[in-house]
Amino acid sequence: MALKKKKRPAALTPAEIQKTLHKNLEFIASEQYRLLRTNIKFTVPADVKCPIIGVTSSIRGEGKSTTAVNLSYVLANKGHKVLLVDGDLRIPSIAKKMGVKSTPGLTDLLIGSSADIASWKSEIHKNWYILPSGEIPPNPSELLGSKRMENVLNVLSEHFDYIIVDLPPVNIVSDAMAISSYITGMIIVIREGYTSKKDLDRCMRQIKLSNVNILGCVMNESEEGSASYSKYGRYKRSRSYYSEEYKIQDKEEFNL
Repeated sequence: MALKKKKRPAALTPAEIQKTLHKNLEFIASEQYRLLRTNIKFTVPADVKCPIIGVTSSIRGEGKSTTAVNLSYVLANKGHKVLLVDGDLRIPSIAKKMGVKSTPGLTDLLIGSSADIASWKSEIHKNWYILPSGEIPPNPSELLGSKRMENVLNVLSEHFDYIIVDLPPVNIVSDAMAISSYITGMIIVIREGYTSKKDLDRCMRQIKLSNVNILGCVMNESEEGSASYSKYGRYKRSRSYYSEEYKIQDKEEFNL
């Protein structure tokens, strides 16, 4: 079964792309991303050469993709060679946010295509590389949990200091859990006034059952001094997060 062709996102202007980055955010938000970068150094085991960090949330709309973008950027800005991977193979957004082509991407690597790491290099920062999702596959969970995915990450980890993977919401599909055994740890993104305690509890429970190392939580749009979860937003499950069976070629070779 062939991969589904998706429309190329409308090109963003340099100004629109820059708005996503931490350096153009308000001072408090910018400082929090730098703090997150510092905290990761203390939570990731010292013997891990290239930490592979998943960024997810309980439901859609909590800001996980923006967090993944900014976390990878601040790490690159500190001098680390960083790869940002769009692992949300159902509703990818990294390519559109960063104004890059969505293909070729991760799915191309997972079905046996070769790769040119130099082509992923961002024009924004010399240490920052972006691997988009590629074509949308019928069964992303099988792809992310495959032996091929493990091989790809193992090879990529030889070329980078950090790999940040944007993943789908935990409560909607099983994709984030499928890749759990191949990553160093997970960051959970929460949006105040939107994420319900019930959704968060369910998310954390599923992650713990999968024995994933939780590196920490990031709260978006929080009011200073506020710890209230009294107002909860609603989310309608998108059919785009459900798919058919898909068989992959589980090859050992991976050419760079």
